[in-house]
Amino acid sequence: MVLSAEPETPPTAHPGRRHLTLLIVPIVAMVVAGYTADALWPDLVNSNPLLLISLSAKNRYLVLVVNHLASVSYYVVGSLRLLLPDPFFFALGWFYGEAALKWMERRTPTTGRYMRAVEGWFGKWGAPLVVLFPNNYVCLVAGAAKMRPIKFAALNIAGTIGRLFMLQIVGDVFARPIDSVLDFIANWRIPLLVVSISLVAIFWISELRRGRKEIDAFRELEDAADEIELGHAAPGSDSDAH
Repeated sequence: MVLSAEPETPPTAHPGRRHLTLLIVPIVAMVVAGYTADALWPDLVNSNPLLLISLSAKNRYLVLVVNHLASVSYYVVGSLRLLLPDPFFFALGWFYGEAALKWMERRTPTTGRYMRAVEGWFGKWGAPLVVLFPNNYVCLVAGAAKMRPIKFAALNIAGTIGRLFMLQIVGDVFARPIDSVLDFIANWRIPLLVVSISLVAIFWISELRRGRKEIDAFRELEDAADEIELGHAAPGSDSDAH
């Protein structure tokens, strides 16, 4: 069970498949945007850096483009893109609680171990964790722990702006090496594009063959929630049986 950072609250019934779709469709769209950035970054990093971080605000992309964007654009677009998935993961945790955590643990065992550690620390260190590591998994645990939404939003925004500020400092300190990397990418843009597009395509083909598309993975969450509810409704039953 999650060690709540907030006062005890009654269990929240999960809202059903239709409402789950309203949560997962935006997340899947952001996943697709991220893979688009991973495929096209050798071109976008020089030709359209703002579009690149709009598609994916990974640390490496933010560091590469920070010296070539106006500060307002960097902070506004970077903040919005980093914050965009967080309310959805928070809501998944809030409405699906234990089911969301178990689903994530089953789906990605490595991430599951990380989440179990975060879950154990959250009761005492919930606020610092959201500020220092405002990633999808921490947001999920924060929702499951029933952290107050306003408190979560304030901590999440502060942590995101702090992250952007730290990456801006890194970009400033290593400005010359970063410019050299950008020159290399510009000179080898076509071969790098071929490689990046091929890698993303190979990954998706592999995922399709294994039947683990993102949309299918998120659909498993409703089944996990049903299992949890059945377990609560019938104590002593094996809620993990299939």
